[in-house]
Amino acid sequence: MSEITPDVVQRLEDKAVDIRKKIIDLTVVAGGGHIGGALSMTDVVVALYYHVLRYDARNPRWPERDRFILSKGHGALCVCPVLADVGFYPEERMANFNGLDSPFGMHPDMNKIPGIEMSTGSLGHGLSIAVGAAIAGRLDQANWRVYCLLGDGELDEGMVWEAAMSAAHFKLGNLVAIVDRNGLSLDGPTEEIMGLEPLADKWRAFGWNVMEIDGHNMREIVEAFAALPPVTSPRPTCVIAKTVKGKGVSFMEGKAEWHYGGLDDERAAEVCAELERARPVRR
Repeated sequence: MSEITPDVVQRLEDKAVDIRKKIIDLTVVAGGGHIGGALSMTDVVVALYYHVLRYDARNPRWPERDRFILSKGHGALCVCPVLADVGFYPEERMANFNGLDSPFGMHPDMNKIPGIEMSTGSLGHGLSIAVGAAIAGRLDQANWRVYCLLGDGELDEGMVWEAAMSAAHFKLGNLVAIVDRNGLSLDGPTEEIMGLEPLADKWRAFGWNVMEIDGHNMREIVEAFAALPPVTSPRPTCVIAKTVKGKGVSFMEGKAEWHYGGLDDERAAEVCAELERARPVRR
């Protein structure tokens, strides 16, 4: 991981604007999408793919790569344009996103999309898969990590906590769970549907090292990943990223109804203009 300089932070912030605009474009192409959660996770995903993760886009199965598992599979609207941008495949392949015969759907398919480690979308499964991958890495004495991004709504799934218990039991210091804590799921606020708080204390009680960060503060995000303990650490790490659903789009922010939604060309142009106005001023 390179040094965290002001230029690095600004480059990542700038890239996050680009990816949010691509999310909007793909939403129009697909006729709708899980836009709110895609926008909330963008800063974390950008930090990972443009600064943190080790991978070779020309060799997606490079044995020494870090593994990224998108447990909240409906966030593919964010991850797929990132994978295209870093070189896993041409952006033109997404021209028919979610259309007939397209390899790209609302949830990612590992057999059709280079760079996707696991087909996900049935919520609650990703962390268990990540535990298995981390155990394999530990058995091989490898120095790569497994990163698993979860939505906070999917933490209602019991399988998540079984996986959390297993990760601590097997002392998987090479495993990092990231919670996109935007506080909203499809049906409304998470604390009304099934209270999660005190969330950090729960992860700690399960034997995890826990970091709580502002999931839209790029410096804070990259500094958290830089501070991860060694892969040989006896504790897995959970990064709770506090985010805003629909981040960057004023009429979507903090609105559960934008868990899934669509935009016409005119509204999309207005949104992209708003996102562009938030772009950091280049030094």
